[in-house]
Amino acid sequence: MVTAMAQARAAGDLLVTEMFGPTVQGEGPSIGRRAVFVRLSGCHLSCSWCDTAYTWDTTRYNLDEHRRQAPVADILTWVRASGADMVVLTGGEPLLQQAALVNLAGPLYRSGIRVEVETSGTVAPSRRLLVSVTAFNVSPKLANSGVAERARLRPPALGAMVASGKATFKFVAVGRRDLDEIAELERTYSLTPIWVMPEGRTPDEVLRRARDLADDVISRGWNLSTRLHVLLWGDQRGR
Repeated sequence: MVTAMAQARAAGDLLVTEMFGPTVQGEGPSIGRRAVFVRLSGCHLSCSWCDTAYTWDTTRYNLDEHRRQAPVADILTWVRASGADMVVLTGGEPLLQQAALVNLAGPLYRSGIRVEVETSGTVAPSRRLLVSVTAFNVSPKLANSGVAERARLRPPALGAMVASGKATFKFVAVGRRDLDEIAELERTYSLTPIWVMPEGRTPDEVLRRARDLADDVISRGWNLSTRLHVLLWGDQRGR
């Protein structure tokens, strides 16, 4: 049986869950910057707190109702027509589709649009993708994700991200106990720069956890990110 992703790959298309914006980047180093988002379908992890489970979780969603096969040329046209000077390619795990993704990222990057890719750091980027992306927002998963360590930490892929010189490392924390785990990963894989972001799907959750984490994050020499889109619009999809 041919899967939807295999069909898209064979056609040179991308399997897309949604495209939206202009809005603002809600997380990490570019927080607050105006951008459009292209969210791809599919992920090989299953984080317990994932807020985009409609891109991968077949136990809760009929994925055919949340995705479509889209020609790269159509996505290029949409991004360019948006007038935004930054595009965020996210998921799911977008690097599962990197063979076609590079055909989207490359022309945008060469035309002067900032291209950010959000990834779990479990799939190494190809050389073609590395030169077609402005920045990788790499989010290695901690034990709080509920994902087995062998699945969520892939040393060759993390090493490739570090070596690229284009990666920042953003960790989702639910409490201060997660910070020691982040510190161990920082030492083991030479991860830098590090951003810590509180998990939360409501403004109250985000702010409560951010306040709890802030002093420890600052004292360790790291950066703190909120989830700006959640503070502004709650758990509203497409914002």
